[in-house]
Amino acid sequence: MTKSRKEILIIGLMLLLVIALIGVSYAAFRFTGVGQRENTITTGSITMTYEESSNTISLNGALPTTDETGKKRLNPGEYFDFTVSSKISGDVNINYEITAKDVTDSGARKIDGSNIKLYLTRLTDDGAEEQVMSPEIYNEESSDNNFTGRPAGEMSLYTSSMSSSESNTYRLRMYVDEDYNPQGDGGGLQFSLQVNVYGKDGNPEDILPTVSEKLLSSNLGNGSTYNDGVDTFITGEDPNNYIWYSGKLWRAVSVNNDEKTTKLVTQWNISAINYSNGSTAFEGSHMEDWLNDTSVDGFLGNLRDYESFIVTDSVWDATMDSTSLGSITRPDGTTTVTDTVGLLNTYEYQSSYIGTTYGNGYLNNGLTWWTLTPYSNYYIWKIEKDGNGGSGYPTSNTSYGIRPSINLKSNVRIVDGNGTIDNPYRLEGDNDSNLSGTLLNTRYSGEYIRFGNDENNLYRIVSHETPGLTKITSTEPLKSSGNFLSSAFDSNSSVSYSSSNTIGAFLNEEYLTNYVDSTYSDMIEDSATWYLGTVGSNDSYKLAKYTDTNMSSTTDVTTEAKVGLLRFGELMAGQFDRYAVKGGSSSTGLTTYYWTLTPYSTVFVRFAYNDGSANTNRPASARGVRPSLNLKSNVIITGGLGTKEQPFQLSVQ
Repeated sequence: MTKSRKEILIIGLMLLLVIALIGVSYAAFRFTGVGQRENTITTGSITMTYEESSNTISLNGALPTTDETGKKRLNPGEYFDFTVSSKISGDVNINYEITAKDVTDSGARKIDGSNIKLYLTRLTDDGAEEQVMSPEIYNEESSDNNFTGRPAGEMSLYTSSMSSSESNTYRLRMYVDEDYNPQGDGGGLQFSLQVNVYGKDGNPEDILPTVSEKLLSSNLGNGSTYNDGVDTFITGEDPNNYIWYSGKLWRAVSVNNDEKTTKLVTQWNISAINYSNGSTAFEGSHMEDWLNDTSVDGFLGNLRDYESFIVTDSVWDATMDSTSLGSITRPDGTTTVTDTVGLLNTYEYQSSYIGTTYGNGYLNNGLTWWTLTPYSNYYIWKIEKDGNGGSGYPTSNTSYGIRPSINLKSNVRIVDGNGTIDNPYRLEGDNDSNLSGTLLNTRYSGEYIRFGNDENNLYRIVSHETPGLTKITSTEPLKSSGNFLSSAFDSNSSVSYSSSNTIGAFLNEEYLTNYVDSTYSDMIEDSATWYLGTVGSNDSYKLAKYTDTNMSSTTDVTTEAKVGLLRFGELMAGQFDRYAVKGGSSSTGLTTYYWTLTPYSTVFVRFAYNDGSANTNRPASARGVRPSLNLKSNVIITGGLGTKEQPFQLSVQ
């Protein structure tokens, strides 16, 4: 969807070029203005300022001249300075265009504009000149008008963008082209030029809305709001509060009344891990570590330009509360943690379904996931697949799903979308287009790509674990004729993955032949390292890859293969559809169990449960198959936007 925007026309000044021909000389070449010494013209978000007395162009006796001479004119009256700035507060990006328009009086004897040259420079902070437009003949048809939608009949001099805090000063020179022959023109010719500035996103009613403004003023569809005096919560069964950011689908949960920040939570479970090594406190937990891990393996480290989008010193209220859902009061801040990424607490979850039952509220995603709230010194609140609350051990062979939560800065703006699941809001700075020719290894975790055959042709970016390569995984476990496939991890009960164990042989042989044809197989790196570290019930997710939680070195328990599986706790090792129907616990059939690479012990292997949790089982058991592989460094994007509806199309450079 393209946002409708008004054009903002700023009539900046009129340059009157009066040419009185006497032989081959020009009697006058001057600027005439109105008003006081300094003229300021403001419309929408753009302000143009110029000083009349010090910027009069008056080239008496001017002759046709070369570009070399015309570009250097610095005598008083030989140039005109003007400044373009903004009156809008905050950090707003404005596209603008400087144009010239022939406004010679219809009754005047006119010299043709094809004999007039214009030259535009920008003045740097140290007073130097930077060319922004080379000398050009005046031509109303010189360029397209799709940048700001300027009207026809004007010459585009320069197009650019600036933030609302910037100010740019330009210098315009005009001179008669050296090829002009004045003989026989009779003298007394005139040419009047008007300089305009057009801007997009500049009209106050058309400036891109911030996320908070949009959410609080738009039609939420099947939803409403609830203001508790501190935050305004979005409520209801399925409001129009979907947001796409950094390759992931989010839901807007609340807007802070004072700061105008917006709290988001991922729509789906991004992964699943042990909460901690025994404590129910968020601070110091494996969960806090995973969410705020800025390495290539962590959640925060794979978010796009997060410091521009996210409040990095957000305060998360993790106060203990054993009150039943439906009667929880706002936590009093007894226990808070300052982090960039957190989880929702039970009060925030409860506040989302005011006006409906918790089983039908939009934050019930049909999966099981951790909250931020300790239930006691032994248990932590989790939200069940049917929307009910429950308690879970922070250490167990069963680990629950993770739905990361962030606070968007107050100045983050919406550029597209209507907030529905099929057309979520898109954020300024995260709404790329025309990506054809872009290397895939520059894109972001969670973005979708078209890869593979038939019903198994949709994949997602996991990370760039190996520099230059792009690790991907199938969006869901493999299917055959609509049914999920299943395989033993290893029929000989080995917990170590390899290209020759049961599931590894399938992936590196039959999968490459029947599920990925040569067009795609040729994009896959021939051999990659797959880390096989063991993660027990008390252990950090980091031990699946590293020897310790400081990540000082990677584990030496590895294997080499073309195709592998995701690790326990790795990005995208979650569930991305509903296990349970809305308001109930019966299965939708849209998710299934699937194996990970990671051993739990010498006899059990970690797998992802169909409700978004992680569990363990013996390797001879049958579970789903979700391949992971690394694409080569020369794979490029040839089309698409990276969304589920418009995945990237790929080829080899």
